[in-house]
Amino acid sequence: MGKNLKGKDCGKGIYQRKDGLYSARFVDKTGKRHEKYFQTIPEARNWVEEAKYADKHEEVFVATETTVDQWFSFWIENIVGDLAPNTLRNYRERYSKNIQPVIGRMAIANVKPMHCKQVLIRMDADYAGSTIRQAYIAMGTLFKAAKMNDLIARHPMDGVRFTKPVRAVDDIKFLTCDDQQRFLEVAQRSHNYNQYALILETGLRTGEMIGLTWDAIDFEKRTLTVNKTLEFRHAQKYWRAGPPKTQQSYRTIPLTNRAYDILKSIWDSRDNRKESPLLSQTLEYIDRRTGTTSQLVMRDLVFINWRTGEPAKNSSYDTHLYKLCDEAGINRFCMHALRHTYATRAIESGMQPKVLQKLLGHASIKTTMDRYVHVTTDSLDQAVRQFESKGFSDIKLNAKMA
Repeated sequence: MGKNLKGKDCGKGIYQRKDGLYSARFVDKTGKRHEKYFQTIPEARNWVEEAKYADKHEEVFVATETTVDQWFSFWIENIVGDLAPNTLRNYRERYSKNIQPVIGRMAIANVKPMHCKQVLIRMDADYAGSTIRQAYIAMGTLFKAAKMNDLIARHPMDGVRFTKPVRAVDDIKFLTCDDQQRFLEVAQRSHNYNQYALILETGLRTGEMIGLTWDAIDFEKRTLTVNKTLEFRHAQKYWRAGPPKTQQSYRTIPLTNRAYDILKSIWDSRDNRKESPLLSQTLEYIDRRTGTTSQLVMRDLVFINWRTGEPAKNSSYDTHLYKLCDEAGINRFCMHALRHTYATRAIESGMQPKVLQKLLGHASIKTTMDRYVHVTTDSLDQAVRQFESKGFSDIKLNAKMA
């Protein structure tokens, strides 16, 4: 029988350590000992009973000798495997390049805040604040899942912070009304004009626009449905279809007259476009809502490169944008800036933030307001003039004079 710090019995295989945690030990049928630490005696007793039951019935339970490497492999495949492909790619990249070299071989139960902090310190000189933040989130999510599944009693990142600044919200690029006008005047002479203009009318993500197929367009109801994405994987050199970024990214967007005209003109001229043999492919992906397999028929894509007859790669749009910006005499921006610009114009037009959240496919209104809505100088001036027109200042002045 183990005892607590006051000398009272805790039960077989359980004792209280000097740091206050309760150690629970269990020897399985192969003679291997397992030990875990808990905040309370009931938690420790429950674990011992569950471990005994699992061992007796040959169920799987995780040993305390599990390394961070082993847990990461299980976690990435079985716990967060349904996240967006880009998110999983970021987790894997940050783990292999930054987290694994420091703590990968350690037993997960032995990882302390100082080890997690060391990961971030090593990144400080060579990585941007946003990349360090990715590593911070990856570690935090990894260990949170370990704690929820009783591999560890305490989260080893409690109290750990990163200090390198992440790019400020105000640094995120969007177009002023003047820049937008100058850009569109130049872009109108390019073969990608319809793609750029459609994002400015709908707020689509680049992958959503590239993966748009005709079955997602309802000309009668004048709507566009977002239910898949398409991107080119440069490392593997193939096209990959996938679900939208999150559950909330599934959405149906009412078309503006301009968006409707763009899509209708492409539909009417679709038989004259060049088509590559690549378009004979049908790509499969998992629908987040149902867990079933869906298909993207490449030949049904709305946007095809006029010269190659294939979808235009994500990066090629940015390269083309830079040339147009130089021609228009405005600062260079990337494709995502068009989405930011759509959100800013929407708020300036008086659109309610909750409506904009739905149109952009955001899970949180905070994301919509903090990262996608930008206050321009013109909108500030307009707001002040609108406030002034209500005569509130005159009311206060008259009250004082009376």
